[in-house]
Amino acid sequence: MTVPAPDPREVREASLDELSRLGLPLPPAQFPLVWEPGDQIELRPRPEIEARIAVLHLILARCFGMPPQAAMSWLLGSHLVEMVTPPEWQFVMGGKGDHRSFVLHHDALFALAWVLGLSKQLDPTLAVDERLVERLPHIAEGETFSRWQSRILAAPQHPADAAALLDLHYCLDWAYLETERGGLRAPGLVDANAIGQRRWALEWAVILRGPYHDEPPGWEEVDLST
Repeated sequence: MTVPAPDPREVREASLDELSRLGLPLPPAQFPLVWEPGDQIELRPRPEIEARIAVLHLILARCFGMPPQAAMSWLLGSHLVEMVTPPEWQFVMGGKGDHRSFVLHHDALFALAWVLGLSKQLDPTLAVDERLVERLPHIAEGETFSRWQSRILAAPQHPADAAALLDLHYCLDWAYLETERGGLRAPGLVDANAIGQRRWALEWAVILRGPYHDEPPGWEEVDLST
């Protein structure tokens, strides 16, 4: 469902109000908007988001001891091999790559679960709700991707709500990094890495359409440099 994007300045004002409420520094006046007036927004197709959640969940299972042969078997049985990115594939099959960076995907998965309505909140002051694991594929028990899809009752967020949360995390990412650079404490239980992961997921899941937007990026192509 493609819908008109909300007024970016009104959304930004709400994001800055939230930063102020949390006691975080505010970005400079020239901090860019995420979209422009007149743009349109949509979410990636639900099956694509579900597949990304499943792959990230499998990668986390590998981080915590799942053998590569078992991981490969599950991917094959779930018909998800083509959804694994090259860096993810190297890690799943050979344990190559930055183990810590893959563990951090826990928060990206959490944000995607919120996009699909599997989690009711995405509070920047709260860590991932551990009860979420019950709503993810039961990989160790052999639940395939298709069986998981039929078990959950995904109710994706409205694109405008997801876009507003993307704008908030765009601002939060800057503010948390600035807080860490200043040696100050974050206002809650998560750090800049977690906020960055949540932003990564939202940047990928929310598709922006307009004259200044490129085609939606692949998972590994999401740009968090600004």
